Amino acid sequence: MEYTGKTTLITGASAGIGVAYAEGFAARGSNLILVARRKDRLDEVAKTVSKKYGVSVTVIAQDLAAPGAVAKLEKTVAAKKLTVDVLVNNAGFGVNGFFIEEERSRTQEEIALNIGVLVDLTAAYLPGMVKRNSGAVVNIASTASFQPVPGMAVYGATKAFVRSFTEAVWGELGDSAVRVVAVSPGSTESEFFVVAGGTPGGKPMPATAVVETTFAALDKNVPSVVVGAANSISSSLVKFFPKKSVIKIAGGMFLPKEK
Repeated sequence: MEYTGKTTLITGASAGIGVAYAEGFAARGSNLILVARRKDRLDEVAKTVSKKYGVSVTVIAQDLAAPGAVAKLEKTVAAKKLTVDVLVNNAGFGVNGFFIEEERSRTQEEIALNIGVLVDLTAAYLPGMVKRNSGAVVNIASTASFQPVPGMAVYGATKAFVRSFTEAVWGELGDSAVRVVAVSPGSTESEFFVVAGGTPGGKPMPATAVVETTFAALDKNVPSVVVGAANSISSSLVKFFPKKSVIKIAGGMFLPKEK
């Protein structure tokens, strides 16, 4: 794919994988629209990538979990007369703990951001890409999407939705030049577990690995990709084991440990 002169909108762009995507697309000549809550962090990222790569960077500080967020973002982008050529749905979060102990409002926020916002943003910008017969949508799923995850029940379920939804949309595009891909990282260097309240299993991969895997997948036009050889193997093996065993193993990794 060619990215020079295009405009890429990245959600969750103030830290971790979002920052790595900003660097990755800017390095390939794409202008950026960076969206997240923390304007100071966004401004810092924008200053760095614009100076380093000479691309135009637009910062939009907004809480996407708030009601009506997508419509508000659409209006802001339209008012700035920007065309979204590539969409990276990276914003999302998880909660580590027992489902029955989670705050119901927090659970609803998690579902709204991980699923609702992702689907609505895809619905907002994919039709234009199809009409222009050019563009890409990158939806961040997770290795948690391949099996139930006790301790992160809602998060795993939202990511299973993201992967299934994205693969289905890929199947609907037929011969279109537009690319749609679900990217499933495992534990990655980011603020994810700080927000989730748990600890990562194993050594986290660098966020740049997620980005490089994404570009390779877009070039190949595949519907879904897992980041890392070990993650890819373990994700593919899940279906060969009894469901009860898979759930118990996942629970052993993510259920809160007794203090």
